[in-house]
Amino acid sequence: MKKARDFLKTLGSCSRARRNRTSNISTASPPPMEDFSNRYSYNPTLQWNPQVHHYFVKAYGADHFSRISKALTRPSCYSCVRVNTLRSTSDDVIEKLQAVMNKSGSENVLDSKQQVCSREADNSEDLGCLPDGPISKCQIPGLEYVVLVRGSGPHDINYGYTIDRPPKEVLVSRKCAEAVLRGAQVYVPGVMACSAHVETGDTVAVSVAVEQPSVNGGWGIGMTRGTVLQGSQTDPYYFERSGLYIGQGTTMMSRAGMFRVSKGVAVDMKDRVYELPSFHNVLEGDIFLQNLPSIVAAHALDPQKGERILDMCAAPGGKTTAIAILMKDEGEIIAADRSHNKVMDIQKLAAEMGLTCIKTFKLDALKAVSQRNEVDNLTGPYCSNADNGVINQVSNSPVLHAETMSSFVNERLNIKEPTEENVGNSQKANEGAYVSKAEIRKSMRRERNGPGRNQSMGGRVEKSKGFPPNSFDRVLLDAPCSALGLRPRLFAGEETIESLRTHARYQRRMFDQAVQLARPGGVIVYSTCTINPGENEALVRYALDTYKYLSLAPQNPRIGGPGLVGHCEFPDGYLEEWLRPGEEELVQRFDPSSPLDTIGFFIAKFAVGSKDSS
Repeated sequence: MKKARDFLKTLGSCSRARRNRTSNISTASPPPMEDFSNRYSYNPTLQWNPQVHHYFVKAYGADHFSRISKALTRPSCYSCVRVNTLRSTSDDVIEKLQAVMNKSGSENVLDSKQQVCSREADNSEDLGCLPDGPISKCQIPGLEYVVLVRGSGPHDINYGYTIDRPPKEVLVSRKCAEAVLRGAQVYVPGVMACSAHVETGDTVAVSVAVEQPSVNGGWGIGMTRGTVLQGSQTDPYYFERSGLYIGQGTTMMSRAGMFRVSKGVAVDMKDRVYELPSFHNVLEGDIFLQNLPSIVAAHALDPQKGERILDMCAAPGGKTTAIAILMKDEGEIIAADRSHNKVMDIQKLAAEMGLTCIKTFKLDALKAVSQRNEVDNLTGPYCSNADNGVINQVSNSPVLHAETMSSFVNERLNIKEPTEENVGNSQKANEGAYVSKAEIRKSMRRERNGPGRNQSMGGRVEKSKGFPPNSFDRVLLDAPCSALGLRPRLFAGEETIESLRTHARYQRRMFDQAVQLARPGGVIVYSTCTINPGENEALVRYALDTYKYLSLAPQNPRIGGPGLVGHCEFPDGYLEEWLRPGEEELVQRFDPSSPLDTIGFFIAKFAVGSKDSS
């Protein structure tokens, strides 16, 4: 674990350097009009619901929660790339990415600005963010197949302002700004307002419209899309956007075009407060951009070859494919999600990465356990090839020969070749009415050609009625949550104490399903991307108190911090219990303000004992 500690130490140097560079920025709000250096800067303050803020202060302490809030408004100083080891190696990926970075005279997603940690400084502390330069292997034992790509920032941007002549400006939505801070461009739907007389090719400052409290007690931005910005105090949002400038770029269309068309790049970002690489269309199938804690969650599950594993809320498929690669694509992974389109995304990613052991289903995690006599035909030990639809046995027996596969599938599913006789008889039996020959021919074509784009392999989303109890060796529940650990984040005011409790209740119901589906001797891994103890430690307390045959299990690798011990009593008398002494080191809590500089994340691993003794 010495390498892991060294890795944390070097990342700590990066985080300290970033904090030192931002500590000199004034936090006055609103700033004086003449203090343009503070106005045209990036120094956001995350707004919380007052009751939620009080709750988190009780959980973390005022100073610690202040650091968490500040860290959430900024992206991590590095990007984490998971290598598809079934196709490539980390060394090969590093070489290819470096070739992309060094390629001159072309528009690259990894440009030369990434070659230093900070454009303002070039000292050993800045360059110590990552061990071996801008691109390097992760030094945590077991995660050497993960490649880390360093970003840079925060940068001081010269917007060319003067007291009597403010820069031309484009004001974007908060969600658009969060994407830009992660490396995206400014697209048309994200533009909220713009200065007058902006033409194609103009240099513009890009600022953010963050939701503010409204008179009715809610939140809003208080402006109409298409508003003209004057750069003076008469502007809507003039004071609110002070300290919320994320960079400058070149307009790709005029002001009129931004509010006339429905899509396209509005501003090509040239100078950003944070420079992070975009991996769009880069080494597709060989790499996958994924947060470090998510990769650790797949390792915590510890999947083995030949096992049957359920990913209950699998979209967009990052953890699913990570598990498949750890299993060497040998076994069966059931990837379920309630959204048709998200299931298709999982299929696309699995096919892109050449993984054949992933079978996808449209399934609500709250209905994952099948009712009696409602089990699907295809819930046995078989897996669907995402490329060609071939069904392979996952046992140790040889894969069926291709020439016999069609008859095997037809026999298993009781499928007959369509003829006018059996199609007509089938429809008559089902409907009890006369079926015309035109309808019979139409049904024959449908059976021969498949049921259509959305139901065919590659675009097929098969619905599931659930799975029998005790039918999986391991279950991953990466639960839908409040997502209060995702970064960069510029707004958190929509969450209330009641909404946080609703998330927790929803997760308990999903966990109840997971417990039924995991076999005795199996494993359940529960994870979230939130800092809310009510969705993390409180879920663990519920699980251990409700299911006596569950116990917390050690995780490897362990690089996150300990969980929270204790409880919280709310003004309405509700008591939320967290971990008990001795349990805190068996979970992993990833703190966005820690030297590891990740998103906020939580992982708990449960060993399933004998259910008969409960």
